[in-house]
Amino acid sequence: MVRLVFAALFALALPATAAVKEEPVTYKAGDTVMKGFVVYDDAVKGKRPGIVLVHEWWGITDHIRNEARRLAAQGYTAFVADMYGDAKTADNPKDAGMLAGSVMKNPDAMRARFNAARAALARHASVDARRIGAAGYCFGGTVAHNMVRAGADLAGIVMFHAGLATNTPAPKSVKAKVLVLNGADDPLVKPDQIEGFKQDMAAAKADYKFVNYPGAVHAYTNPAATEAGKKFNMPVAYNAEVDKQAKAEADRFFAAVLKRKK
Repeated sequence: MVRLVFAALFALALPATAAVKEEPVTYKAGDTVMKGFVVYDDAVKGKRPGIVLVHEWWGITDHIRNEARRLAAQGYTAFVADMYGDAKTADNPKDAGMLAGSVMKNPDAMRARFNAARAALARHASVDARRIGAAGYCFGGTVAHNMVRAGADLAGIVMFHAGLATNTPAPKSVKAKVLVLNGADDPLVKPDQIEGFKQDMAAAKADYKFVNYPGAVHAYTNPAATEAGKKFNMPVAYNAEVDKQAKAEADRFFAAVLKRKK
């Protein structure tokens, strides 16, 4: 009996186990119903920085939700934005292209949907609304790029294997810090697009960094990319080593940009 009581008291003395929670969030952008997720560690006390995560052209998949959990475990509140409405997803390039194209062709809708996600994140009880950044993957990286060019209220953004084509005019200034993590062997990102991006950032006096990873192609962070590339004959593939390097670079960036309290 004494041994049982001691064990119970010892258990009570242990610190609470961290628990990353994922909660669905329904919000609106104009008349469009959006369905995203807020992900955070409920063992972290007080308000913390928030990061809007923008999905690949497939829509909200396990990849983006896993990224949100990874960031939540580091002490951020992550918000998985829905850029298509009603959490639409695609399982083939034709449908994915149609969904992504519908957003890229409508800059006003893109801004409204991103800003609605940012606002939903800022309202969350765990978030310090003064410290919000964004990260995007492929299509999502392009969205983040456009939002910075459009003057979105962000401390910094990270673009993973993002397309650099844009539907937003060159900005006069860029306030957010920008980190681009590009696959150097990605045939979908052309040299002239890279040069144009760098020229625009320099003209806008942006604080930016462009990293090229040799051997990496499009979608290098997504473990499902290699299979999709083979199935649909697309130049996409997962690269575990580059994924690790790029995530470490992004983690340092967000720690510097978001975790320093104002």
